[in-house]
Amino acid sequence: MSRLRVGSAPRSESARSTPVAGPPGDTQGDPLVAIDARNGRERRRPSLWLAWAVSAVVVAQLVAFLVGNERLEWDVVAEYMFAEPVLDGLRTTIILTLIGMAIGVTLGTLVCLARLSSYFPLRMMAGGWIALFRSVPPLVQLLFWFNLAYLLPVLSVGIPFGPSFGNWDANDVISPWTAAVIGLSLYNSPYSAEIIRSGLMSVPRGQLEAASSLGLPWRDTFFRIRLPQATRIILPPMGSQMISMLKGTSLVSVIAMTDLLGAVQTVYTRTFEVVPLLIVAIIWYVVLVAILTMVQSWLERHFSRGY
Repeated sequence: MSRLRVGSAPRSESARSTPVAGPPGDTQGDPLVAIDARNGRERRRPSLWLAWAVSAVVVAQLVAFLVGNERLEWDVVAEYMFAEPVLDGLRTTIILTLIGMAIGVTLGTLVCLARLSSYFPLRMMAGGWIALFRSVPPLVQLLFWFNLAYLLPVLSVGIPFGPSFGNWDANDVISPWTAAVIGLSLYNSPYSAEIIRSGLMSVPRGQLEAASSLGLPWRDTFFRIRLPQATRIILPPMGSQMISMLKGTSLVSVIAMTDLLGAVQTVYTRTFEVVPLLIVAIIWYVVLVAILTMVQSWLERHFSRGY
């Protein structure tokens, strides 16, 4: 119930016709306030009830489909939900996500610092890195790195255009694991660089100039003023990027790597129970994304305290 307050001596017609909300409990001394308060009614919203009705029908139909459709084979889903091959694939998916994010964020930080550098060659190389690896789809990158031995049969480390200190056969070095790590990390690096750059650039320049005028060292300015404020901007898109990375690991099944999707594919190739095994993978992906979302929400609340 809304409470309205009308001024006793309005200065104009617009001010007389526009009610002003008064403080709670301030209904004495002005009869208009009491009359309005007693006659006040909640605004009817038929569209709200219509939205509730449509939502209830959709949810009921979805539940009826999931429960009543025998082809979903929930008993098979329950049988393979915690089967050892599926859990092994789940473990591979989690490890790939963590490694890809760690290397990708590290590379992204270096690329971001190069792009913010005052040296033009570094800015040019960082821009080229971002343009190249953000343009190529992740599946193409995985296939390219997995077939690197065709382009470079021997991998070596040494002085450019000079002697080499070590040589390795590319077929021994580039396994499905290394190809997956390289491809996912490089694909993640330009997005991480842009996310970090947007967070650092969001800090008002006046604060940095004020810190410099006060004689604050660069390290204190960065870690006490710039980084805490940038973290609040970086966290939400970085969390979304990690969720995208988690789902993107399903692409490694094309290079003969057994992640979560590859594990269920191996099982349903043998048992021909395609849909129930895919439901197992969907449930595990939903669980992992829900956990990451909760962690992201907790981190956002933690770094937003006092903001």
